[in-house]
Amino acid sequence: MTIREIGWATRGACREIDPEVFFPLTQSAEHEARAKAVCERCPVLKECRAYAIREGEPEGIWGGLTVKERRGLRFPSGWRQPAAG
Repeated sequence: MTIREIGWATRGACREIDPEVFFPLTQSAEHEARAKAVCERCPVLKECRAYAIREGEPEGIWGGLTVKERRGLRFPSGWRQPAAG
């Protein structure tokens, strides 16, 4: 990934926020809410979210979504169907 490919990140609301907000050492509802509040007002929310889902980001809050929420979008319930046989 080059900076040109993720140039949108230079316009993110998170660029001046401590990364600990998005990648806390311990997970809690409070940490999650704080990160998501920053994402809500971000001008590049859609780009960030699309990037994180496409790349399968394994940690942190990206585009206002947790790892679990992103995984749910990548692999919705029932996506893995048994092979026809």
